[in-house]
Amino acid sequence: MKRREFITLLGGAAVTRPLAARAQQSAMPVVGFLDPTSAEAETDRLRAFRQGLKEAGFVEGENLEIVYRFAENRSDRLSALAADLVRRQVAVIATRSVGALAAKAATSTIPIVFMLSEDPVRLGLVASLARPAGNATGINFFSTELTAKRLELLREVVPRAARVAVLVNPAYAVRTEATVKDVQAAARAMGLQIQLLNASTSHEINGAFATFVRDRPDALFVGPDPFFSSRRSQLVNLASRHAVPATYSGRHYPEIGGLMSYGSDVNDAARQSGAYVGRILKGTKPADLPVVQSSKFELVINAETARMLGLTVPPSLLALADEVIE
Repeated sequence: MKRREFITLLGGAAVTRPLAARAQQSAMPVVGFLDPTSAEAETDRLRAFRQGLKEAGFVEGENLEIVYRFAENRSDRLSALAADLVRRQVAVIATRSVGALAAKAATSTIPIVFMLSEDPVRLGLVASLARPAGNATGINFFSTELTAKRLELLREVVPRAARVAVLVNPAYAVRTEATVKDVQAAARAMGLQIQLLNASTSHEINGAFATFVRDRPDALFVGPDPFFSSRRSQLVNLASRHAVPATYSGRHYPEIGGLMSYGSDVNDAARQSGAYVGRILKGTKPADLPVVQSSKFELVINAETARMLGLTVPPSLLALADEVIE
């Protein structure tokens, strides 16, 4: 073989290897992760989501790429972020809460796996729970449906409560309407008076607590909401500062000092959503994956916070709790 031909072959091999490597890299499936809040607020759920992917055989950085898009508590950004993921032609969009509506509006072809507490049929995301029919499916975990039970448990811890403030986020109208409707019905049945407080920003949360301090209702019911979850430290600190007995929708509140929570295990729901994404990456169509209704509920009580508030938690309630934080 002539020297020039040999050099040409070597040059061709040098080009081929990087091209092959790039082709292999580009063949790695890409999942778009769309969230209404922030990466800092979703650490636990992200860990659970990745665990679900791992159970399905996918590990980020090894055989899967994840493109993250966080709205930073600005729901008006979700549409643009969803559109960006569509332009990138991701294989699947994983999202939750109001992000599911933005994703569904952005694409009718890219598979969507949602985590949602509202009824996905009523929101138009799926045709039915058993047969989604379109490009979306996911995990339907109960939250607003548990309102009456949460209020009942709060009453057990604060038996003399007659007036309860309810904090909701008007920016998420669908969830807020359902929460207000449910809490008003439950309060009437229990003979409680309700005072509604609205907050869509950190400043408005401070304002709501200022109203609370002025009017002094007996307890606080914090509505289930992604924004509130992302501001849980602020909410728990304010409740502690003003000695407010409060109930929340998830364990991430009492874990940092909140009095109590009752709700679905959202980390388990995140793990399930990761597993669903994995199944879709392997070829299953969203229309063939029924919406999973998460039925794992948790009651978590922070006994130390109860003592600081001068409350005695009934032994029967402590026995019922999934976890008591001392």
